[in-house]
Amino acid sequence: MKILVLAKQVPDTDKVKIDPVTGTMIREGLDVVINPLDLHALELALCLKESHQALVTVLSMGPMSTETVLRDTLALGADRAILLTDSAFAGSDTWATSYTLSEAVKRLNIDYDLVICGEKATDGETGQVGVEFAILLNIPVITYVSKFISLHDDSIVVERTTEDAYERWKIKLPALISVLRSVSEPRLATLSGKKQALSRKVEIYSAKDLGLKADELGLSGSPTRVVKVYNTKLSRNCRIYMGKDLNQGVREVVKLLKNYKGSVQR
Repeated sequence: MKILVLAKQVPDTDKVKIDPVTGTMIREGLDVVINPLDLHALELALCLKESHQALVTVLSMGPMSTETVLRDTLALGADRAILLTDSAFAGSDTWATSYTLSEAVKRLNIDYDLVICGEKATDGETGQVGVEFAILLNIPVITYVSKFISLHDDSIVVERTTEDAYERWKIKLPALISVLRSVSEPRLATLSGKKQALSRKVEIYSAKDLGLKADELGLSGSPTRVVKVYNTKLSRNCRIYMGKDLNQGVREVVKLLKNYKGSVQR
């Protein structure tokens, strides 16, 4: 059993800034962590490793600082960590990201039976990369997996959460699942795991190493653009009525609404 986990480095803050010119995130000067939702995907993979002798590979694309995040996955128990990093990847939208990751799998001959990823990344909130990645590899995909039920020789059974129900799916391998928080509770790295991870190798590949063309990557290979960035401004003109007479207060509110120019006319 071979499991591939897709993981992403995200800012460890909610004070994210966007470059108004390029429409891309400004990552300089921000503390970074592994995407919290990807930790649930990794934990599920590690549980399957323990119960079914699976080999776990973690794949990520990002700046060189992502190496630290990937080393943390090795400390938790992953067997292999691969980082795709290159200035040519900068500014990738979800499609360009999915394309780069899927091409890396093909060109590096990364073997897998099951791909697991988090529901979405906390910085982009799109939830698109996992699905697009599966499409590019031509494998089936199940999203919003809330419970992993069983693993068989050539298939898995999972529970999927919808808005008003639960669905049980049996899906043939190889396949991809994107998981919710409820699928697992992430573990903490042990001291011995952290020590061993310091001497472990994180494999690093550039666009040139993968033989990828620059016009298919980053901003050039992204069919979507952020054309305008602005902050929401909230303005309120409040009136406060104080007194012990509730009825008088209600009458004042009714009077105000009747005189409001923007009110709906009957």
